[in-house]
Amino acid sequence: MNEILKEARLIQDEIIELRRKIHREPELGFEETKTSELIKKYLEKLGIETKIMAKTGVVGTIKGNGEKTIAIRADIDALPIQEENDVPYSSLVPGKMHACGHDVHTAIALGAAKLLSQRKDKLMGNVKFIFQPAEETTGGAKPMLEAGAFENPKVDAIIGLHVDPDLQVGQIGYTYGKAYASSDMFDINVIGKSSHGAEPHKSIDPIVISANIINMIQTVVSRESNPLEPLVITIGSIEGGYARNIIAGKVHMSGIIRMLNEENRDMIVAKVENIAKKTAELMGGKVEFTRIEGYPCLINDSRMINILRLSALGIVGEENIKNVLPTLGVEDFAYYLKKVPGCFYKLGCGNKELGIDKPIHSNMFDVDENCIAYGIAVHVSTVLNFLKEGISKGNRQKRILKDLFNYSDTL
Repeated sequence: MNEILKEARLIQDEIIELRRKIHREPELGFEETKTSELIKKYLEKLGIETKIMAKTGVVGTIKGNGEKTIAIRADIDALPIQEENDVPYSSLVPGKMHACGHDVHTAIALGAAKLLSQRKDKLMGNVKFIFQPAEETTGGAKPMLEAGAFENPKVDAIIGLHVDPDLQVGQIGYTYGKAYASSDMFDINVIGKSSHGAEPHKSIDPIVISANIINMIQTVVSRESNPLEPLVITIGSIEGGYARNIIAGKVHMSGIIRMLNEENRDMIVAKVENIAKKTAELMGGKVEFTRIEGYPCLINDSRMINILRLSALGIVGEENIKNVLPTLGVEDFAYYLKKVPGCFYKLGCGNKELGIDKPIHSNMFDVDENCIAYGIAVHVSTVLNFLKEGISKGNRQKRILKDLFNYSDTL
């Protein structure tokens, strides 16, 4: 067995208990005071220098013997979901739950901190641990960067992971290049003219206008974009009217645009806005359109993925390293990758035999906690390989990958 995996399994019970404590006391974005205090105390116990940033974020730094710095990021916030799992560590907070595995991400990063702190004198560089709030809401990555999470010492690369119940424990998933979508939220107010339902000719019906807008917007997907470039436009809510026999005066709709071609974001949003306004105008109404810009595309660095794959090879074996398709989900780890090269990979947490297969954001979501040791080991191994080899050793890594994985050059 890989030596780092052996070490991870030796501390697994301790780290699982940390995960369960965090799971029992979930906190929403920028409210994670108990969670950040637990993280801070644990890091300080390991002799790791810590700072509180962006209200409830924590940054820990191990200073080794070298100039390069790699960061490990974990998100720490929970979701406003009532947990329905009957387990000893179930959420004790009504209406709040770690339904996306952030408790696991945090515990794994703490486990990696423990193993790396034991190697402090031999580290060929520095390691930062970024425990970020509010990934599920407004995004804590940008506030962490603005607060200086990448400074003193300056971060050269970053890694992160997300548990995935579609992968089994002991499996690792990676994606070269674009891995998560960009997102743009929007609000549409359709303004018409109210009248009695018996006199529709005296109205400008915003509900009928809205129905046409919804249909027309979908032509952006079917006729305005390259079918080989994933794009979805969703109207998730619509509100209008107050009585069955009264034609409303106003309708409000809200939606979201997700896509993998970030270069076309502004154009697609502009098309949606233009269609909404012109459709309303043709039918005698008016539209007020508001865009709320969301996360950018998450684009993995190929050389960092190479280092990850080489690191995971000795821990899970070639057969358990899976190339997974991009997703139209979003992830604010993307902001870090705008600053430095890095990779965001998936950690198998499913176990079909135990019935652990519920999707993230489900009120029955859970993980097979045996995934924790694998996550710790892959994190640690990737950090050590980066500090030892660096991303400048891409050619050597490509040769090894070609031999081991029948790798085709993506650089």
